[in-house]
Amino acid sequence: MSSLPLPQLTALQARVVAVLFEKEHTVPDTYPLSLNALVAGCNQKTSRDPVMETSEREVQQALDELRQRSLVIESSGGRVMRYSHNLKRVLGVPSESVALLVTLMLRGPQTPGELRINCDRLQRFSDLSAMNGFLEELASRPQGAMVQLLPRQPGARESRWMHLLSGAPSEALLSQPASSANTRSGGSDEQAAEIERLAHRVEVLEIELARMADSLAQLRGELGMTP
Repeated sequence: MSSLPLPQLTALQARVVAVLFEKEHTVPDTYPLSLNALVAGCNQKTSRDPVMETSEREVQQALDELRQRSLVIESSGGRVMRYSHNLKRVLGVPSESVALLVTLMLRGPQTPGELRINCDRLQRFSDLSAMNGFLEELASRPQGAMVQLLPRQPGARESRWMHLLSGAPSEALLSQPASSANTRSGGSDEQAAEIERLAHRVEVLEIELARMADSLAQLRGELGMTP
């Protein structure tokens, strides 16, 4: 495992590098991502907590900062620069652990059940016990914990895990009301999985739209047309 200090990321830096990992697995034919596609992924309304509204300039600045820390790699793709992540090497943890961290970075604190469902498109775990083993390893790293199990909230059925790559939990987070999924007495995994499938279709359409914008920009450049 890596002996490097635990990276401390801003909310936007965490979102950017997590989106790169996510899209590598969910829409691999678009990876590495262009700036347009990355902004679209950061600003998605589905599968994100919190939802962000970032600009190209803000995302570009976050990319430059992440490149300085070797977390992002820039490459040339014709007239469009493309970006990939370097999470596994920098963090020094297994791909299963990276997938869990990314899911927590994209969606905020989650119960084990929520985390297993939400992580499924990035990494499939055979059961909760297998997933919990990776979480416990991340929580007990000698170099510094990367995740923490939060105290159970009043009325909640389960405690939630959160990542620590952006620092320790705030008082506001600890007092945040439990989600309806964590307080209801029953729930359907099939219903949750269907919502995930629909959310993925929206993600693919947003990425395709960003790719069309890249193609249009490249064509305009080849024709000598200004935006």
